[in-house]
Amino acid sequence: MQSNLDLADQEHGGDPVECLGMTFESDAARRAYFLERLRERLQDPAFRKIPGFPKGEDEAILRMSDPPYYTACPNPFLADFARLHGKPYDPDVHDEREPFAVDVSVGKTDQLYKAHGYHTKVPHLAIVPSILHYTRPGDLVLDGFCGSGMTGLAAQWCGTAPTAYRQNLLSEWKEAGHAAPEWGARRAILNDLGPAASFIAAGYNLPFDVKRFEQEARRILDEVEQELGWMYEALHTDGKTRGRINYTVWSEVFSCPECAGEVNFLEEALDKESSKTRSEFPCPRCGTELNKDRLERSFETRIDPMTGETWKRIVLRPAFVNGLDHNSGQD
Repeated sequence: MQSNLDLADQEHGGDPVECLGMTFESDAARRAYFLERLRERLQDPAFRKIPGFPKGEDEAILRMSDPPYYTACPNPFLADFARLHGKPYDPDVHDEREPFAVDVSVGKTDQLYKAHGYHTKVPHLAIVPSILHYTRPGDLVLDGFCGSGMTGLAAQWCGTAPTAYRQNLLSEWKEAGHAAPEWGARRAILNDLGPAASFIAAGYNLPFDVKRFEQEARRILDEVEQELGWMYEALHTDGKTRGRINYTVWSEVFSCPECAGEVNFLEEALDKESSKTRSEFPCPRCGTELNKDRLERSFETRIDPMTGETWKRIVLRPAFVNGLDHNSGQD
């Protein structure tokens, strides 16, 4: 039962930070303090008996956690978070919303949506209208089965949505007879039994140091380059100049059912002007009209270098190679 608290005011660096009503000299100090509190809770046998508790060593759980915002086990700081940011129920306050019915049509091409794959994933922009309608800025939003954390993104988006998005939504709501939404971030509590789900949700929702991430990414890429870069080098057709292969497009090779001649599928079927494959095309050997259903697969026999045994695979040929010339630095 891993949990993620989405705190929109989390800060990083060496400046003082506030967290759950306490002030720390830096974000590192905040993390060290709550890691120690989490370590203490892990020693409690009753805590470890909570259904769904992960089967892992304490150090592994602590390494994955960033308490109190995210813990790779049941989050013992949820009650503190709710007490600090929640609003006690007041029966004298009339707070209700009319049922919300609005058509929501959202594609799956948004950059945030595509940042990480996950099954049963709902775009955060499809959730935003409901949160705007049923909550106010600063309210708590609970998603007990958060999956990849799109509800948390939606809660934050209510406060960070660009002007164009706000204007479009306001226009649509006005036309449908809905009251104007109250813009402002909501606070989300995200929970999921799946360790992978809660980990992805934390990665999506917790703030992080962009510059530090870029530095680390470049460092890792440089290390990979030094260790494995040679695997992507190749000689040009002149047999002298070396270049770096960025990627290769492979084409499956078939045989013609009439003449048994080789048919390189992309070479024969691809329409380069439209970048689409033709439904019918002639055999390059005998001219017979072909389509993919009529083609016969070609296989080649290879020897496994580890076992020495033979195996068969379909015949493939490189159809296009994108690379970088070491000398000119051009693609």
